[in-house]
Amino acid sequence: MPEYKQIIYEKNDRIAWVKLNRPKYLNAQSHIMLDEMDSAFHLAAEDKDVRVIILAGEGDHFSSGHDLGTSEEKADEARQGYVDGPAGVYDKYEKIFQKYGFRWRELPKATIAMIHGYCIFGGCEIAASMDMVVAADDTKFLPSFIEFFTLPWEIGVRKTKEVLFRNRFVSPEKALELGFINHVVPREKLKEETLKLANEIAENDPFMIRMMKLSVNEAEDAMGYRVAIQAALSNYLLMSSTGSQISKEEREAGKKSLGPVDQARQKLMNNILLD
Repeated sequence: MPEYKQIIYEKNDRIAWVKLNRPKYLNAQSHIMLDEMDSAFHLAAEDKDVRVIILAGEGDHFSSGHDLGTSEEKADEARQGYVDGPAGVYDKYEKIFQKYGFRWRELPKATIAMIHGYCIFGGCEIAASMDMVVAADDTKFLPSFIEFFTLPWEIGVRKTKEVLFRNRFVSPEKALELGFINHVVPREKLKEETLKLANEIAENDPFMIRMMKLSVNEAEDAMGYRVAIQAALSNYLLMSSTGSQISKEEREAGKKSLGPVDQARQKLMNNILLD
């Protein structure tokens, strides 16, 4: 078994665990972490004893999103050797967000995301690749327009626009109402309830689960899921490349523009969530 640095892989009977293990950085997703996740998912998929895979996070939070520049990530960025410029950025984002996202969605086993604490941007992204989501009642979701843009398929077009335009954290109860998650449970019972669900699913014939999952995914693809998500990456990269939309006059006056996460956190401090 590989020696992982930023995740933990465990197997207990018919259940495999893939645990994000960077609690110091609120489980921010580095390139290394995403590569290791992909390796662990492959291990679980190839293991005939495993029937359900649970994705979880160590520490107080599931994931604060992408790693935007820790020393570990910067060192690994140089090692990866992507070419400079737009082509290198596209290659990186297509690999670790889109290709991994599609691959994890299509794993031949049932998958469950077990969420608690912050689940921001990339956290929502990897959770959306799982078949089901169980969230603790302390979870704070912040979905957005990101590289693997599944949100319209998760909650519908009009609610997606509201989530994006209002840029507020979403409570687990609201996420349940929107259809982004399957269950909300007390924090202290999160593992117990997730395992109960996983063990119930594990009682089914593995091939039956695989074929049902395949058919559901194929129905979604027939409605344009894969093509729309692939197309959205170009729009995301165009948006990202423009940087801040603050005007030249405002910059010269010393005005700073808050990023979307900081804006949402300010609203959260004032107890303003998506209603």
